[in-house]
Amino acid sequence: MRKIYLVPALVGLLTSVATGPLAAQGAVPKQKAAPAPRAAAGTPVAAGATSAAAAETPTPDDKIKAIDGFRSAKFGMNEADVRVAMTKDFNAKSDAIKVQDNASELTRSVLLSVPELLPNGGTAELSYVFGYKSKSLIQIGAVWSKGTDAAITAEKLFSNANILRAHFLSEGFKPDSVAVNMPVSGGIVMFRGSDAKDRSVILLLQGTFENKENNQRVLTPTSLLLFYVADAKSPDIFKLPPGQF
Repeated sequence: MRKIYLVPALVGLLTSVATGPLAAQGAVPKQKAAPAPRAAAGTPVAAGATSAAAAETPTPDDKIKAIDGFRSAKFGMNEADVRVAMTKDFNAKSDAIKVQDNASELTRSVLLSVPELLPNGGTAELSYVFGYKSKSLIQIGAVWSKGTDAAITAEKLFSNANILRAHFLSEGFKPDSVAVNMPVSGGIVMFRGSDAKDRSVILLLQGTFENKENNQRVLTPTSLLLFYVADAKSPDIFKLPPGQF
């Protein structure tokens, strides 16, 4: 069973793409290995890159997509209510729901394997993370990989990533929060967007990079991760108080 972490992965992703919005730099091909967007030296963003979203008229807050959770599970719910939501959404049996504690962040997660979470996308593992102090829902994640579905392929991971990226690009997130096709350590942020309350969606295609002809970096994917996060910048996890060590 994989360990569910909220940080540093998500905070790191927000920091690494915080240089500004970026328009798509070409669709990610569906073959096994695909070129990552080229980056200027020292930064993952091409120098002088601009965003189609940034050129648009600012969107009023009441027109921006609201991120309040995933399906029937809403941020702020307690574990009992989330289990009810899982049963409603996926007809989940109690013995199919697993529990995992994070010893360093002192958070608790409930996990569920869901076949065809994305139509024809293979089996994914859902994780619902409850905060250290609040004991309420602070993050929902979905992972597709060989660990969740032995039959999944690199091509299927690319297909799932492309479908989800296209969906999120049509959803109306806060324009200045949107980033796509951003290379980060170990993968590509296919999509990152936030709502008016800075709740975020992050879609990350993970894998291994190789240098090919013309110094082109090529990604072979091994997993696709989707996160809905209530507060990625200041999450409800355990932190040592200042001055103790």
